[in-house]
Amino acid sequence: MLRATLIFLTALPLAAQWAVTAANEYRAIPNITYLTANGYDAKLDVYARTDTATLRPVLVNIHGGGWVNGTKEGDLFHILPWIEMGWNVVNVEYRLARVSQAPAAVEDCLCALRWVAANAKTYGFDTARIVTTGGSAGGHLSLTAGMIGESDGLDRQCPGVPLPKVAAIVNWYGITDVNDLLDGPNRKPYAVAWLASQPGREQIARRVSPLTYVHPGLPAILTIHGDADPTVPYAHALRLREALTKAGVANELVTVPGGKHGGFSREQRTMVYTAIKAFLAKHNLPTTP
Repeated sequence: MLRATLIFLTALPLAAQWAVTAANEYRAIPNITYLTANGYDAKLDVYARTDTATLRPVLVNIHGGGWVNGTKEGDLFHILPWIEMGWNVVNVEYRLARVSQAPAAVEDCLCALRWVAANAKTYGFDTARIVTTGGSAGGHLSLTAGMIGESDGLDRQCPGVPLPKVAAIVNWYGITDVNDLLDGPNRKPYAVAWLASQPGREQIARRVSPLTYVHPGLPAILTIHGDADPTVPYAHALRLREALTKAGVANELVTVPGGKHGGFSREQRTMVYTAIKAFLAKHNLPTTP
């Protein structure tokens, strides 16, 4: 039986062999409710290694969709490279604008981060090696989750264990200045819908903007952004890099020449993941199982 299995695996393409290995080494625990707010159960999925008792680094992945659309299930392909590197993964959903407007999504992702800390022993999470990531609105939320602290008062939906300190953030073309998207030449319907006509919406927008929270001592931040992005202006990446560098925060910007809002070519994505692995290695985070 073992010999037959080995012959079968040898005959499989490399990607398929890896898929079989991943299926043997991971368990998936879907739709865990980590927060109930406004009558809405916010859920997450856990992908946890089963082949080791050693605590594993954990990726907290947050889907995009302009805070108005998107699902965690739509991000499954984005987490596969991290599973290939041997990480545990927490794939997060949050309240969209139709359920609750800003700052709800930011609050939820902080609660998901606190849930990771509270359940570290159960799922084998190494809370000293947490990376947040996401694209577009998910990039914005990965930044706010990693940059906002308890003293900022956006974690009060879910009091409990202390918020863990994130080791690094991998931001895919995330929004860094929400006010910039509410009016003027960069006005975007998704941002307007997220803030709507709330009293003091400009103040709320500043409160949920990553640029508001730049200060020394933040985790290392890698930003990936196409310089022809029509959805989130490339200037958001440039402004974040400038502010982080001025504050002495370790950061890198990977510019995708001619890149739009995601949808990068195979060659571009290869370049990006090469940069991600180099960034992780530089900050003592693993890139192999």
